[in-house]
Amino acid sequence: MVKAWLVAFLRDEVQRRRKMDRVVLGLSGGVDSAVVAYLAAEAFGPENVLCLRLPYRLSSKQSLDHARLVVEALGVQEQTLEITSMVEGYLGACAAPVDPVRIGNICARCRMIAIFDHSMAIRGLPLGTGNKTERLLGYFTWHADDAPPINPLGDLYKTQVWQLAQELGVPSEIIEKPPTADLIEGQTDEGDFGISYERADRILEGILRGFSSDQLAGFGFTSGEIALVRKRLDSTHWKRRLPTVAMMSTTSIGEYYLRPVDY
Repeated sequence: MVKAWLVAFLRDEVQRRRKMDRVVLGLSGGVDSAVVAYLAAEAFGPENVLCLRLPYRLSSKQSLDHARLVVEALGVQEQTLEITSMVEGYLGACAAPVDPVRIGNICARCRMIAIFDHSMAIRGLPLGTGNKTERLLGYFTWHADDAPPINPLGDLYKTQVWQLAQELGVPSEIIEKPPTADLIEGQTDEGDFGISYERADRILEGILRGFSSDQLAGFGFTSGEIALVRKRLDSTHWKRRLPTVAMMSTTSIGEYYLRPVDY
């Protein structure tokens, strides 16, 4: 049912609303982008799906190999673009050394440049691949991972994406490996969080449903886990909003001027 709904969503948003037939996405070798590729191939046909592999010099060969597994399984269109020269060109212009977090953000934004540029080249629509857990915890680069106008996974927790991946037949090597941004050797998402996706997802769902910290503790979560998730959720709300505009009129876009679908 989830697969059918998301395929219908993609067709409705891309073909009916925007009158387009082609889509573009970044294929990282991780489970999220793999799932989106499978959904897009089902929705539009593999010949209308362009998957971009966008490695940086620190990216692992395994990521490229896993992305290739998806391309071969689906028969989608594929192109590999090395973004190292883009990233290094900017880093070379910086006056001071750049830390790994900034490099990660730069890579994400360079990748989004490539995705949007290729969407123009093939007259296709960029697809997002971020899941609900990442969005709620603010674990993404603003105006990069969140930039594509269509995202089929944005209301699915990471644990639900794994379940959907199994249903779709995504290769087990991709499903079972620890999620990582693939910029620092040994780095993992869960290591950065300080909590597993499985426990974070359950706490997030409890918070969104209005459970108090005491109630969540009654379900077996520690005070440290609850505080960690609440802090990340509350401190990253700005990343889930459009830019704040100073209102100067009664026709301010996004505040007063809304289409019926925006209400």
